[in-house]
Amino acid sequence: MQEDSTVQARPETPEGGAAQRLRLDVSYDGTAFSGWAVQPTRRTVAGVLTAALETLTGAGVPLGMTVAGRTDAGVHATGQVCHVDVPGATWAELRDSLLRRLAALMPADARVRAVTPVPPSFDARFSATFRRYEYRVADTGWGPEPLRRHDTLGWVRPLDLERLRAAAAGLVGEHDYAAFCKRKENATTVRAISRLDWRRDPDGVAVAVVQADAFCQAMVRSLVGAMLAAGDGRREVSWPASLLRLRERSSAVTVAPAHGLTLVAVGYPEEAEYARRADATRRLRVPDAIA
Repeated sequence: MQEDSTVQARPETPEGGAAQRLRLDVSYDGTAFSGWAVQPTRRTVAGVLTAALETLTGAGVPLGMTVAGRTDAGVHATGQVCHVDVPGATWAELRDSLLRRLAALMPADARVRAVTPVPPSFDARFSATFRRYEYRVADTGWGPEPLRRHDTLGWVRPLDLERLRAAAAGLVGEHDYAAFCKRKENATTVRAISRLDWRRDPDGVAVAVVQADAFCQAMVRSLVGAMLAAGDGRREVSWPASLLRLRERSSAVTVAPAHGLTLVAVGYPEEAEYARRADATRRLRVPDAIA
């Protein structure tokens, strides 16, 4: 079989030797983080993860950390994915102990759940085929259970599950979601939602499941905000979908609070398709995977 011309060369370390690309599966409670991305004066998930890795690899070693979805302040994750490149010699030394050492160095509200060596064609951001989020809403009279207060929104109005599902159905597919996004210059707001539905968990909490190839900034929480308005009867179930005809953000849509949102999964193709998928995504757009 002819080699795919899009496959990337193996990254180099500062010493010129081959580096090992690692996939890191990451979970975190976003409550005390100012989002994923490193910020000089704020505590972020990437900041604490980079600090832990540099303790093991040496400060100044370029890791090239790339994440699947840059979550906002207060948003949680049980299925976040990022990749880093570490010197080959470092990987050989830490292969059997890296996960345990990271557990000792990371704070209690952020965990690396798995470390997997991957080929250089793997790109945590551009090779991804989907991101899946869940948003939890407690519409009980007493509010969220205390142990779930950090990841569940309390809603004072009763929600009708069938109304929520009807509102969600009109939002599935490939559309311009400009009404639900914070627009960025030269960035498209066209996205393809492959799944959007609601369920009731055994504890009575209503959970929205949203899956798409990528999301623009504030999109998931805006979609949830619009559907909640339909679910509690303040708006018709057709209203959220009617906003798809707009080409700018709708001031009528309330963005749901960050703490109810969790990134639960990121999907990837088979290893042979990593580079092809990344190349296709780059040609299509440069997505801002911020929910």
